[in-house]
Amino acid sequence: MGAFEIIGGKKLKGEIIPQGAKNEALQILCAVLLTPEKVVISNIPDIVDVNKLIDLLRDLGVKVEKTGHEEYTFQADNVNVDYLNSPEFKKKGGALRGSIMIVGPLLSRFGKGYIPKPGGDKIGRRRLDTHFIGFQNLGAKFIFDEENDFYKVEASNLKGCYMLLDEASVTGTANILMAAVLAKGTTTIYNAACEPYIQQLCKMLNRMGAKISGIGSNLLIVEGVEYLKGTTHRMLPDMIEVGSFIGLAAMTQSEITIKDVHFDELGVIPSVFQRLGIKLERRGDDIFIPSQENYEIDTFIDGSILTISDAIWPGFTPDLLSIILVVATQAKGTALIHQKMFESRLFFVDKLIDMGAQIILCDPHRATVIGLNRQHQLKGISMTSPDIRAGVSLLIAALSANGKSTIHNIEQIDRGYQNIDTRLQKLGAQIVRK
Repeated sequence: MGAFEIIGGKKLKGEIIPQGAKNEALQILCAVLLTPEKVVISNIPDIVDVNKLIDLLRDLGVKVEKTGHEEYTFQADNVNVDYLNSPEFKKKGGALRGSIMIVGPLLSRFGKGYIPKPGGDKIGRRRLDTHFIGFQNLGAKFIFDEENDFYKVEASNLKGCYMLLDEASVTGTANILMAAVLAKGTTTIYNAACEPYIQQLCKMLNRMGAKISGIGSNLLIVEGVEYLKGTTHRMLPDMIEVGSFIGLAAMTQSEITIKDVHFDELGVIPSVFQRLGIKLERRGDDIFIPSQENYEIDTFIDGSILTISDAIWPGFTPDLLSIILVVATQAKGTALIHQKMFESRLFFVDKLIDMGAQIILCDPHRATVIGLNRQHQLKGISMTSPDIRAGVSLLIAALSANGKSTIHNIEQIDRGYQNIDTRLQKLGAQIVRK
């Protein structure tokens, strides 16, 4: 198990480019299964979860070729569907939560899609009902092998229908979309997720010959087609990395420019950080964060404590609430952080409390942060990363802390952040991988 050793309390400076979007990549890569033609995808992040999915596609028989820096060509013209019954697939598929999104394309094109119970972050319940209810609505038969934790859906012909998703699941919407594009007739998906990643998937599918309308809204209409062709696609920069770097700059009093952020796709992310008192400036498609000695948390109009909570898009993404919580620890003022989606995601705050932060964990979903206004610097400790986002939050805390910190289980961080140590070293961070 690897570790980062960090000497904190150093101001950083320079430019950093966000990686390609992890959450988009997991959807886009699965979409290559919908066509026998070549698909070229660029700006693919070199991270553990994405590389595992690429390996899984290879095992399924997809021809994969690295054609440039962060660019790959995929061709699924000889998919081995029988691989889904192999012990190796049960092991590999269960090690990656994103593998659930191979089911929709396989069901749509080959009439069957299997997946072992997926792994991923231990951040609370992450049910899959939305996916399988959607497939059933399209006419698939669902089989759950409880003894082996194995899910199966099969259908000789999928038929379009109207469906109201029980939750606006991003992965569920993506999976159902990929099943519906080759179904007969029209599929109407209400309460669909509408994140930029879903919009990107829809645009890619339309370039392949799909007929999807309502892109960017929560009502998607899919007219089924008989065949999809190849295409090229470039992924967005990772909005979670952009938010992480904003938080890093504020916590370490650093002057940082985040390059090529696709600002118009960031939604409310910049304004939420601004409500914490963080100054940032849009410069073309870059974000400039000046060195800031202090930042003060806003209040509501009546003077009551600011609450920052996650919500479905265009609300604030839950993946950045851990970052917001850490940044609030050194602000002036108080904030209530409300993580609505996952009931275990705030459990990393005990490490921050050990570092000297003033945080009250109200319940599994809410934490009150009393900002220290830099009057008491966090102190370095030894800790373990419980999940991707908490891991980077602890890394940001360590970089701002006084003294040496050690973060264990950094494999969790590597799952979502590409070469984070070497990239931060270029900004002046004292971080060593052990």
